[in-house]
Amino acid sequence: MLHTLHHSPWQCDMTTLLRTMQAGDDLLLLSDGVIAGIEGGHYLDLLLAAPISVHALNEDVVARGLSGQISNNIARVSYTEFVSLTVKHAVQMSW
Repeated sequence: MLHTLHHSPWQCDMTTLLRTMQAGDDLLLLSDGVIAGIEGGHYLDLLLAAPISVHALNEDVVARGLSGQISNNIARVSYTEFVSLTVKHAVQMSW
């Protein structure tokens, strides 16, 4: 399943999001959701401990001035790669 996080992790039920994700799922951080990928952040540690792949839309990272703060453990993707993730996963959940 592809999970997309559009909201700041401070304005989302991250506990439920983490509980819902399963091994092999992908999480794409979009809009204010990219805040969850900030190096040294509480939510980053939780996401990296989950058995999932975490991605961030590079355009949203740049738009928020966070290029130097996003963890290197998060794959930055383009819109084209975003489309590839949607093709990979028939089922999606938006947070």
